[in-house]
Amino acid sequence: MTDAMPSPALIDGSFVSDELAAYAASIRACTLCRDQPLKLPLPHPPRPVLRVSSTARLLIASQAPGVRVHQTGLSFNDASGDRLRGWMGVGRDIFYDEARIAIVPMGFCFPGHDAKKGDLPPRPECRQTWHDGLFGLMPQIEMILAIGRYAQDYHFARLGRPLPKNLRVDDIIRRGAELSPASPRIVALPHPSWRNSGWLKRNPWFEEEILPPLREIVASLIGPP
Repeated sequence: MTDAMPSPALIDGSFVSDELAAYAASIRACTLCRDQPLKLPLPHPPRPVLRVSSTARLLIASQAPGVRVHQTGLSFNDASGDRLRGWMGVGRDIFYDEARIAIVPMGFCFPGHDAKKGDLPPRPECRQTWHDGLFGLMPQIEMILAIGRYAQDYHFARLGRPLPKNLRVDDIIRRGAELSPASPRIVALPHPSWRNSGWLKRNPWFEEEILPPLREIVASLIGPP
C-alpha cells in the first residue's frame, strides 16, 4: 500500500502541499549565510527568494537573485526577466503563476557584488542545505530550464547525468536534448542578462534552433493546473 499524496492547500493563489509550504517557509526564514557562513558572511541582510508549488510542471532553475530582485522580492523582476519571458513566449501573468511555473535559484539570496560590480556566485549554503530536500517535494516537475553553469551542473548530476567538467556552456546548450535525462527533461540556457548580449549575437543558432522548440514545450506545460 502506498502513502497517499498530501492534499494541497491554496496558498497565495497556488496549490502547495502542507509539507512543501512548511519547507519553503523554512527557506524564506534562513539566515545561514549571515550567521553560519561557509566563508565570508553575506554582506547584507538575507532575503531568500523562490517560487514553488505542488502543481507546477515547469521549473526555472536560475543562479541567484540580482540586486533588483533582492530589493523587490520578486524573481526575475528586471531586464533579464523580460528577456527570459521573451525566450519562453510567456507574459508576466503566466510567468508569475506559481501553480504553473516554479522558480528556484541555486542561491536564494542576492550574493553581493565583486570588485568589478558583477554579481558574485550563488552562495553554496543554499544548495548544501536546502535543494535536495526541496526537489524531493516537487516530483511533478516535467521540465527544467537550467540557466547558467551552476544550475546545469547541479540538476544534470542530481538526475544522474553529470556533465563533463571540460564541457563548455555553449556545447551544453546546443547538445541539451542529447545530454538530458528523459524525465524530467532539462533544457540548458545561457543567463538572460545584458552581459550575455555579445554571446547571443555571436551565436545566432540559439534563437534559431533552441527557442522555437522551447516555446512549444513551454506552451504545452503551462495549461491550467
